[in-house]
Amino acid sequence: MASKTGRDRKNESVRALTRGLAILRHINTVGEARPGAIARALDIPRPTVYRLLSTLEEAGYVVFSASANLVRVAPLAAALGDGHARQSELCQAAAPLFARYGAKLVWPLDLSVYDNAAMVILETTHARSPLSIDRAMVGYRLPMLRTSAGRAYLAFCSDEERALIVEHLIRLGDPADLPFLRSAWLGPMIDEARERGYSVRDAGEFRPQTASIATPIISHGTVLGCVSMIWIRSAMTTQKAVETSAAALREIADSISSTVGAG
Repeated sequence: MASKTGRDRKNESVRALTRGLAILRHINTVGEARPGAIARALDIPRPTVYRLLSTLEEAGYVVFSASANLVRVAPLAAALGDGHARQSELCQAAAPLFARYGAKLVWPLDLSVYDNAAMVILETTHARSPLSIDRAMVGYRLPMLRTSAGRAYLAFCSDEERALIVEHLIRLGDPADLPFLRSAWLGPMIDEARERGYSVRDAGEFRPQTASIATPIISHGTVLGCVSMIWIRSAMTTQKAVETSAAALREIADSISSTVGAG
């Protein structure tokens, strides 16, 4: 078999570069993707996709999720997109903290960010927690008014942003949200969360079997996302959950904020 010429090698290199850039653009466009989905979307053999993703990861342009077979753009590729690189940066900061604190708290932890009238889970320990009753939670959309993460975001975001979100929720008109859109409930919830530094969900709303507590990740006055812990209501009281986890969640949120803010 004849050896490859310099032209052949150059053509292969150009093709690999073109495919790598196409993969990077695709991930940046969708925010996060599984290798198999990338292969199908771009009509590139799956082994080639994995090889190119490995190269991009080594170069610092993409990063694999710590809790799911998902790949995202890394901070180095921030100039390529809008908010996806920041989300990836949050995930990278949260992953080691979730591993460390998750082993102590045992109950599952979530990292979520605001997206179009919902909180979207970016990272989670559900798959690793022996006490979780949920799986495959990455990408799950959480309602704003009926989850601790949504409540924490609403409580700590700016008054202007909160007003826009509430107006959006009113337009969407979800019947399940109506009791929580009343000023008699919303105002005290915000005041109480701000005073305590966290929000809770423990009255059987959203998921009757579980309750949760969430604290915001704040950097330079802006809420970047929220860290939550979820537990089974019949296994632990809210008071006990607060006593054992509120301080730890605050430490996680502050550490993420410090890491991302320094980037």
